[in-house]
Amino acid sequence: MAAPADGAVDVEERNVAGPLTGIKIVELAGIGPGPFAAMLLSDLGADIVRVDRAQQVNPAHFGRPNVDVMLRGRRSVGIDLKHPEGLETALALIEAADGLIEGFRPGVTEKLGLGPDVCLARNPRLVYGRMTGWGQDGPMAQAAGHDINYIALAGALAHFGREGAKPTPPINLVGDFAGGGMFMALGIVCGVLEARTSGKGQVLDVAMVDGTATLMSMIWGIKAMGAWSEDQGVNVLDTGAPFYDTYETADGKFIALGSLEPQFYAELLTRVGLTDTGLPAQMDRAGWDAWRERFTTLFKTKTRDEWDAILGGTDACYAPVLKMSEALDDEHIKARGTLVTLDGVPQPAPAPRFSRTPGAIERSGAWPGEHTDEALADWGVNKERIGELRASGAIA
Repeated sequence: MAAPADGAVDVEERNVAGPLTGIKIVELAGIGPGPFAAMLLSDLGADIVRVDRAQQVNPAHFGRPNVDVMLRGRRSVGIDLKHPEGLETALALIEAADGLIEGFRPGVTEKLGLGPDVCLARNPRLVYGRMTGWGQDGPMAQAAGHDINYIALAGALAHFGREGAKPTPPINLVGDFAGGGMFMALGIVCGVLEARTSGKGQVLDVAMVDGTATLMSMIWGIKAMGAWSEDQGVNVLDTGAPFYDTYETADGKFIALGSLEPQFYAELLTRVGLTDTGLPAQMDRAGWDAWRERFTTLFKTKTRDEWDAILGGTDACYAPVLKMSEALDDEHIKARGTLVTLDGVPQPAPAPRFSRTPGAIERSGAWPGEHTDEALADWGVNKERIGELRASGAIA
């Protein structure tokens, strides 16, 4: 694979043979964590058909890549779910599937005629994955919300930020993608495995507030040990400790330190020439302000590249703080192929990595309805029936 000018590794579209090959999933088109979960499963080999609204189909887009990275790897069919034959077409796909992913508010798919009871009656082995922020029940279930709201209620957002400052949202990684999309992907795989043993499907309730709370498990444990303060920015892992923080360099860039363990902290001090300072011991909290001041002054004396030469690849637990465009050119990222380019679009490579059945990106993101005929035919709808459905307006 050649390295293009932007630094990422070029990849070609190819049929995947990942560990989920043979698993078929219907994705009801949505935004954010639902598509992310489908992308993860597709990267690992699942055959996923995305059901987009027929009204969104624009053939003028077909034939050129959709740059929405999260739509990669699967095909799209355009179906009018409000048309009786369109609804029946969607149910026919669901009948052939192992799993389903939907991300509407509770009760919406029931109104569409695609609720769990209907779908499981058609396909008793189906794993019906429901993605919401608040969950399928509870007093907040019908309320609108976004990542920032879910992580706030789950007790996570209060712990992102520096001492004395207001909480800072970690973009929408924690609630949407870690607490939501990742848990949906895991849940679908677990549900399909169980269904292959029991012969029975089930409903999967994935709430971002639940997933976020689970991500906080270690912090709950530390708090129970009496080693975590609920005041933000004063703990070892939340920028309270000077050896677990970011620092500006002479060229206005930043570096990140994570020298938690004493041996790694000693390595840091040795390499930056601070072994004989008379400053307090590492875990003497009374001395943290003095150490932070010393580090702040020190790291501004050299550029980020100069600190890379001193600390990079050592046990000091150091890394440069790279922007997305800079990560494309990092030697380690390039060596592992962590970022790739498909159809000119830089994006993350499939993860995790399997030695015998590696995942792959099967295709760039599809436009709504781009593969309607192809996907329906592959999933068991004959050519004549497809023509009839198009003539009736049930499909785009």
